[in-house]
Amino acid sequence: MSGRETERQPKYLRIAAQLRAAVEAGEYGPGERLPGENELMAEHSVARMTARQALGVLQAEGIAEARKGAGVFVRDFRPIRRHGIERLARTRWGEGRTVWSADLGDRELVVDTVEVSQEEAPAVVAAVMDLAEGADVCVRRRRFVLDGKPVLLSTSYLPADLVAGTPVMQPDTGPGGTYARLAELGHGPVRFREEIRSRMPTRDEAERLALPTGVPAVLIVRTAFDADGRVVEVNDMVLDSAAYVLEYQFEA
Repeated sequence: MSGRETERQPKYLRIAAQLRAAVEAGEYGPGERLPGENELMAEHSVARMTARQALGVLQAEGIAEARKGAGVFVRDFRPIRRHGIERLARTRWGEGRTVWSADLGDRELVVDTVEVSQEEAPAVVAAVMDLAEGADVCVRRRRFVLDGKPVLLSTSYLPADLVAGTPVMQPDTGPGGTYARLAELGHGPVRFREEIRSRMPTRDEAERLALPTGVPAVLIVRTAFDADGRVVEVNDMVLDSAAYVLEYQFEA
């Protein structure tokens, strides 16, 4: 962007750009407090609303977070690099490892809430699974926490006629997770489809993920197919967009 174009930007965007550059240069490290509204007002000769808007830009980008009564701080969290292809390889869950082992390195992911139930399939899930209206599915709802920060809400739907009475209906499905249990039932996934989009989170999602105001969510819907082409899982995931880098490596 040229100097003239920069000058035409609203003041709050110019201030936000300076703060962003300072964070990227290491002048403000993870967990450190950024200049407050009063400091920005004095330094840049702007109104309080302009200073507030500048700080709001960094919060919306996931660079900073507000702490009630304390100020705005550089977000102290190392993003997860989600390896979209490697993580689903049979060599992982088939050997008793979780799909998360491709993403985390030496970091520990905690599932702090698990809810398992049998319910009538939502219409969109029934359509994807080619189930009759009113058919039941196993529903697994989980929240994943990394470094003390909620990062993902996951809701998995599996055909009830396939998994009822199996370890898939237990909170802990065992080594290799759900996919390993499906393989033991003769329905291990051989193909996946992931659809990715983004939107602003619902109020409930924002609360459960502890999202700062203005931070969008990434939605990933993964569909797993067995060797006969049957859909054996639909996994609806809501991710903190500022907590993830989505990486896909594949041959040309």
